[in-house]
Amino acid sequence: MRHLVGLLASSALLLTGCGGGGGSSTPTPTPIASAPAPTPGPTPSPTCSLANRQAFARDVLDEWYLFPELLVTSANPASFTTVQGYIDALTATARSQGKDRFFTFITSIAEENAFLASGESAGIGIRLSIDSPARRVFVSEAFEGAPGLAAGIDRGDEITAIGTSSASLRSVSDIIAAEGSAGITNALGPNTAGLSRVLRVTRGSTSREVSVTKAVFDLPAVSSRYGSRIIQDGSRQIGYINLRTFISSADTPLREAFASFRAAGITEFIIDFRYNGGGLVSTAELMGDLLGGNRSSNDLFSGVRFRASKSARNENRLFAPRAESVSPVKIAFIGTGATASASELVINSMAPYLGRNLALIGANTFGKPVGQIALDRSACDDRVRVVAFSSVNSRNQGEYFNGLASTLDVTCQAADDLTRPLGDPQEASIRGALDFLAGRSCTAISLSGPSGNIAGQSQRGLIASDRELLVPDAPSPAQREVPGLF
Repeated sequence: MRHLVGLLASSALLLTGCGGGGGSSTPTPTPIASAPAPTPGPTPSPTCSLANRQAFARDVLDEWYLFPELLVTSANPASFTTVQGYIDALTATARSQGKDRFFTFITSIAEENAFLASGESAGIGIRLSIDSPARRVFVSEAFEGAPGLAAGIDRGDEITAIGTSSASLRSVSDIIAAEGSAGITNALGPNTAGLSRVLRVTRGSTSREVSVTKAVFDLPAVSSRYGSRIIQDGSRQIGYINLRTFISSADTPLREAFASFRAAGITEFIIDFRYNGGGLVSTAELMGDLLGGNRSSNDLFSGVRFRASKSARNENRLFAPRAESVSPVKIAFIGTGATASASELVINSMAPYLGRNLALIGANTFGKPVGQIALDRSACDDRVRVVAFSSVNSRNQGEYFNGLASTLDVTCQAADDLTRPLGDPQEASIRGALDFLAGRSCTAISLSGPSGNIAGQSQRGLIASDRELLVPDAPSPAQREVPGLF
């Protein structure tokens, strides 16, 4: 399983409208920071044969790849049956060094644009995590407006069997034993509207069969149930935001949430990025602005840095406080190994200004300080996302390939507690965040292994350190941004 590619896309100005008709290509910076729009890249052949599509991808990497010295120039495109297989061969050296963990890829222009605009996807609308040693699958989250939640499936449920009908149900344990984690993806089937599956769902001692039909839905970036709230912790009020992904439709609910925090005079915050795999840089910049009420318009939020031959495109993004902006005294960011790209960008950018008044709670983040640009070949619906730049904060820090726990002043390990709803003050990671904000001590996140405590064998999997979000080998655009989505 390719765990969490986590695309961090750029602002709408740099992302949308990429590529023209007739096979032209306009690169657009995505992950990690805004950048000036590059000039048109190589013009591909008008045909869509595998060889021509591979040649287009190679041209893109030759011109824009952030680590040109690491490209495997000896890779023979004729040896690969897909464009992605050839891209993987070209980037194998960078991947072996941890600098490009499948961050460079080919995707569908139409599918990615639909997701980044509104969160549009097709599926059950649940986020799954897997405990591979125990051969168990859990629901980490269910999305409003999607079939799963409408059928009563929600966080903390365990899926114990999957089938196309009640008669064909196979136990999850048997599927994983025979096929590994990929077997779960195969059993759930493609993300096709109208496709039905029967699931055996268990909560505590109660088990039931649920028939659910996949549908197209718009994923709310901020949950209407728990995405934004004010937590009363003794005599103190804490602003809590859970952002699922950085997409355009998140902008309005974020502004509304921070306006309510500002009106209440709140200066301490919990920003819950535990499953946030990235998204639009424009939304990351908005988040920085909303957290930057006490920042000067001369203060650097983030800087984007291209390879030497493209250094003229380097750019600095300064804070631009908004009418809804707050002035944080302390911030607790909740993260896990699924926290990547745009979410890491926000944390890294805020760290220099808060020092020990900022903490990472939960587990170490994924480690993606680099960003892609997009070059389109519209005639073939091909978008090549190529790692082309890195991001730095005001301290010129940006080498967090090993995750942010290796760079931040304060970290506190905590479990992702599926026995409690997100937004619940008693949920383990939120409780850990409240402890940090209150000045209580904690155990630092380990850099040598998973963090978070198992709360006993009876809760294994529900409160555990060995769960990870389930990501297919070939994720859809939505699954790259929302790891675990099915």
